[in-house]
Amino acid sequence: MLSRFCLAVCILVLTLIQTSVAKTDDTADVRELTRLEKVWNDAYVRADTDALEQLCADDLVVTMTDMVVMNKQSSIAILRSGKVKFQRYETSDLGIHVYDHAAVVTGRLQRTRSVQGREVNDEWRFTKVYIQRGGKWLVVAWHASTVAIKQ
Repeated sequence: MLSRFCLAVCILVLTLIQTSVAKTDDTADVRELTRLEKVWNDAYVRADTDALEQLCADDLVVTMTDMVVMNKQSSIAILRSGKVKFQRYETSDLGIHVYDHAAVVTGRLQRTRSVQGREVNDEWRFTKVYIQRGGKWLVVAWHASTVAIKQ
């Protein structure tokens, strides 16, 4: 009786582990999320706020170093204002982990931007959370922190 119970528990645990493990292979979802990351980067360089509107969920939350927490409207408004213009917005070291209808994308971001006429170069590590709504992947959370300066 005890051995049957242990066997049942082992099967249950293995099933739960298998269904919650991220899919990091070259699935259609991973390819689509990789494409969306490129669309995101290009949108910043082109100041394409319409593309960002399409990529972001209405309940987006953005948290970045030394900035107030922003929502979809306030984060896109910065780009729309023209006060910040990106010449370079490139990601590398992408990690994409898909969990059923959610995904976590991590990576490194290098940017060159003009802020009120002054050029700024910076480097960040970021985490984005995507969810699937209506068959589309949408960004619901984005966090970025500056990379520590090597001494």
